[in-house]
Amino acid sequence: MTDGFLTVILVCGALTFLTRAGGYLILCRLSEIPPRLNVALEAVPPAVITTLFAPAVFSGDWREALTLSVAVALSFRFGPTITVLVCAAMLAGLRAFG
Repeated sequence: MTDGFLTVILVCGALTFLTRAGGYLILCRLSEIPPRLNVALEAVPPAVITTLFAPAVFSGDWREALTLSVAVALSFRFGPTITVLVCAAMLAGLRAFG
């Protein structure tokens, strides 16, 4: 590992921490979250999930699309640990034998 690589990792880690801590500190100063900000914050998780999963669904590979469909169905019934384990095994099996 080179010094430059380690520097990049440390700087990225510090920036990630600062953005998360900064958001927390800003929200702590508000006595009440305004309704528009609350709606905007509630829209963040679906936007992030869409950004992560849309390329896999639309890449044209049926294995990822099928696994993501199963993940959505499992997530309504089971917790994230079971969902991730089952879907990781499923995708590995589909890639190995499909």
